[in-house]
Amino acid sequence: MLKVIENFSLNDKGEAFVIGLFDEHKQNDLFQQLDEIFEGELGELLRDGEIKGKEKAISKIHTLGKIGFKKIYFVGLGKQDQYKFSRLREAFGRLVKQVKKDRLTELTIALDTFVCGDITTIDATHALGEAVSLAGYSFSGFKKKPNIPDKDIETVIVYTTEEKREIQAAFTVGYIYGKGTNTARHLVNMPPNLMKASDLAEFAVDLAEKYNLSYEVLEKEDMEKLGMGALLAVNKGSAEPPKMIVLKYEGDEKWENVLAFVGKGITYDTGGYSLKPRESMVGMKTDMAGAAAVLGAMEIIGELKPNVNVIAVIPATDNMISSTAYKPDEVITSMSGKTIEVFNTDAEGRLALCDAITYAKFYGANYIVDVATLTGGVIVALGDQVTGAMTNNEQFFQEVLESSNETGELIWQLPYFDLYKEKVRNHSKIADLSNSPGREAHAIMAGAFLGEFAEETPWVHLDIAGTATTKEEHDLGPAGATGVMVRTLATLAERMAEQ
Repeated sequence: MLKVIENFSLNDKGEAFVIGLFDEHKQNDLFQQLDEIFEGELGELLRDGEIKGKEKAISKIHTLGKIGFKKIYFVGLGKQDQYKFSRLREAFGRLVKQVKKDRLTELTIALDTFVCGDITTIDATHALGEAVSLAGYSFSGFKKKPNIPDKDIETVIVYTTEEKREIQAAFTVGYIYGKGTNTARHLVNMPPNLMKASDLAEFAVDLAEKYNLSYEVLEKEDMEKLGMGALLAVNKGSAEPPKMIVLKYEGDEKWENVLAFVGKGITYDTGGYSLKPRESMVGMKTDMAGAAAVLGAMEIIGELKPNVNVIAVIPATDNMISSTAYKPDEVITSMSGKTIEVFNTDAEGRLALCDAITYAKFYGANYIVDVATLTGGVIVALGDQVTGAMTNNEQFFQEVLESSNETGELIWQLPYFDLYKEKVRNHSKIADLSNSPGREAHAIMAGAFLGEFAEETPWVHLDIAGTATTKEEHDLGPAGATGVMVRTLATLAERMAEQ
């Protein structure tokens, strides 16, 4: 997809030429060169506001044969002193969306016009790779195909004096990060009748075989032998059998310093006998977004092959109502041996995850990150732009936080005081733990419950209930699934590989 050229001429033939513009009085040398060719007309358009350097503004003109390219796209980069990677990636995303709308398949980019301050050519190339992939994503679903199908960007040509191999590598990595995120988006956007636990397991196995990962899929009988009573309880009302999905990436010769990703895979959530209202049930196909994020991250890891050991564990089932479904007041025994009194069957995700966390430890996990659309409470607390986090290990949390900062996927740490742990332990009078001690601090209680199974293993909990989907189109994608945390998890793995 990417071509890197050093010997560049404005007389080269092409569909579109892209140049970055800062919101400053003096423009770059290339703009001035173009302005001379256009006999000062570009400067006039800039002064009149037809061409803008405002952040993320996309302006375009037809060249009318004055240069070899048919169109010039100007990407507004804002103020130089406010320029940063995340804004550049969003600006590129807006460019990609405009180019797709204009039905172009090729772009030629003056890459050095996007370099400023701390943003290097390599950074700009990585941002471009991510944006081409992320902003180019769409989910057509199952509507009748239009007579005029969409066009995708097939070729990106960059003009730069930097080392060709490094530029190619940076674009490829960025594109792979976007591709893994799009994989998660696709899984979450699928309807629940086509993304059951067995479908999720089949997808995971195909992914493992593609990237030569070890894998295991536990069936119901296997879970019964291992005593996974928590996951099995959630599945009791379903006609679909549960799956415990395990992918194993061995990036180091010795199976040590193992990083575990545990993703909630509830493929549809009615709430069980603690039934959700009709309005709240619509959209519950997205309750497996944690599992999707883990699979997207494993795709990136399979592509980039960092020197780190990673295991992915996904408990997959739906949460349905039937004469056999589990009920409030039941006491179940988890794989860890800890007993749990059920106060709310709609707090099913933490039950599925607790057995998965125990199983990750069985596989030798030294660090655990769980990702789950776990609570509505986190949306009340943080809204739909920020993921809630909890941890039992501040040093490990800092690694996750810095990874999220690199990718622009915002997280905020919630407290994890002993009083929360005690409430989870003491709320039940007849079992070791309560799965739902009450509405107060709901998001924290859910995380504190999971912490009882992580125990002393360094652990970070990420509640993506608010961030897994969006109702509105944005610079890097459409409305629907966001694929949040895919890039954070993959970045964490790469960071740990460098230690």
